[in-house]
Amino acid sequence: MTAISYENWNSISDTFPVDNESKGARSVLEWAYSNYEDEKIVYASSFGAEAIVLIDIIHQVKPDAHIVFLDTALHFPETYDVIEKIKARFPALNIEMKKAALTLDAQREQYGSALWKKDPNQCCHIRKVVPLKEALDSKTAWISGLRREQSPSRAHTEFLNKDEKFKNIKICPLIHWTWDEVWAYIDAKGLPFNKLHKEGYPSIGCFPCTSPVDVNGDSRAGRWTQSSKTECGLHS
Repeated sequence: MTAISYENWNSISDTFPVDNESKGARSVLEWAYSNYEDEKIVYASSFGAEAIVLIDIIHQVKPDAHIVFLDTALHFPETYDVIEKIKARFPALNIEMKKAALTLDAQREQYGSALWKKDPNQCCHIRKVVPLKEALDSKTAWISGLRREQSPSRAHTEFLNKDEKFKNIKICPLIHWTWDEVWAYIDAKGLPFNKLHKEGYPSIGCFPCTSPVDVNGDSRAGRWTQSSKTECGLHS
């Protein structure tokens, strides 16, 4: 199999085996890192539970892989804490903290205070979408931790996806994993994780827009609870 780009899109998702221990994730990642040059592929990581699993598998395949974290300057302290623990556990990884060009002070001056309340889509665009676009401008493919189980909008995600937003190939190795399987892997490996997951936060983003959910809540239910918004814009 050869590398696939946005311009010569050809889905080969059905060719990856899903009956192995990693449910296809390892096979997809081995293909990705063998077919894309180092400077052409990046993992955009949230450092949530799925991300910890992906980082561990990526490290097995590509110990010095490039990982980018969209540092909005609005993350929980626990998120920054787990990033430091991952750096210590996997020191060869190339972890880039990608910040928005507009500081929070400059954003407040231009748009007023608490933009995340008044216009969360604009806030996400400034602090997440634009920085990721900058990170992907020189890339052919990027890796994401999306799972089909997470939400209806992600239910049809494939291993390989033609990304119309960023004109790129989005690789999603964990599409067949369940939430329970993610945690079984973390526990079995003794991997560090964001402590907020144990306090009712299945999905963790910026602190102004993330709330805990009850035991029966959807995995995305705690995001933007005061609006109809369900995605930050990276995957829509």
